[in-house]
Amino acid sequence: MTDVKMTVNGKTVSREVPDTTLLSEYLREHLRLTGTHVGCDTSQCGACVVHVDGRAVKSCTVLAASLDGADVTTIEGVAQGGELHPMQAAFNTHHGLQCGFCTPGMIMAGIDMVNRYQAEGRELTQSAIRHELEGNICRCTGYHNIVNAIEDAAGQMAGMSKAAE
Repeated sequence: MTDVKMTVNGKTVSREVPDTTLLSEYLREHLRLTGTHVGCDTSQCGACVVHVDGRAVKSCTVLAASLDGADVTTIEGVAQGGELHPMQAAFNTHHGLQCGFCTPGMIMAGIDMVNRYQAEGRELTQSAIRHELEGNICRCTGYHNIVNAIEDAAGQMAGMSKAAE
């Protein structure tokens, strides 16, 4: 057993867990944050994507004990002050979801993608979005609306970062 202390969605949490506890299990079973889904147990589907220290990570691939002191953000933590994150709003506007199972992972991957491309000054094209989403599986939408949502959110997020300057 290991005592794991981390910040999750802005709140410090601490739990004693077996050393083999995956982050996805820690979030869902120990913290009851069920927005992070586990769809495959083989790191193929991307439904479990969260942000660890600002970067997208498939939470089914990392042990919770290895993240002592980390800053973790789940889908439950991206909205601010009752307002949806631009990526969440764009998924809603563009109907980038069907059953919703993959949606949290897609949104978290999309936010990371936009942040990386903007930080590097690279253009986020539809082709680049499709390539970046290769690690996320959706069985319902065919990706067209997801790609449109991420592209739209990228423009909104760029506007937010310029307004903050």
